[in-house]
Amino acid sequence: MLKSTSHAVYEAKYHLVWCPKYRKRILVGEIRERVKELFFEIAERFDFEIDRCEVAEDHIHVLISFPPRYSIAKVVGIIKGISGSKIFDEYPKLKKKLWGGHLWEQGYFARTVGEQITDDVIRRYIEKHSFSSEQLKFEAI
Repeated sequence: MLKSTSHAVYEAKYHLVWCPKYRKRILVGEIRERVKELFFEIAERFDFEIDRCEVAEDHIHVLISFPPRYSIAKVVGIIKGISGSKIFDEYPKLKKKLWGGHLWEQGYFARTVGEQITDDVIRRYIEKHSFSSEQLKFEAI
């Protein structure tokens, strides 16, 4: 579906994936839910549209659309930066597990959704990564 801003009409979706620092299995329980909640809050604030978001214990998947005034790197930086700061503020014990001072790894995976990789394919892929609280083995801090 086409979207518009005051200066652009666009239709672009991206499948983004990134991990906590050291691929630690810390995205569980309350933290998992809070990360997901923060992503949607950030998206609303910056005019991003999250179609799907799943948080596994050691990585996240997001199917997202955003206005063309943003680069992929900028969007990832905004989401990772704000969510990382807030999670460390709200769960200070995490800093001991992530001694480098960052919640997220520097890198990320990004793929545009197009003819071969449709958004339905990505939705099914992300939904396969959906976890219920009971399925997670680790307790939140």
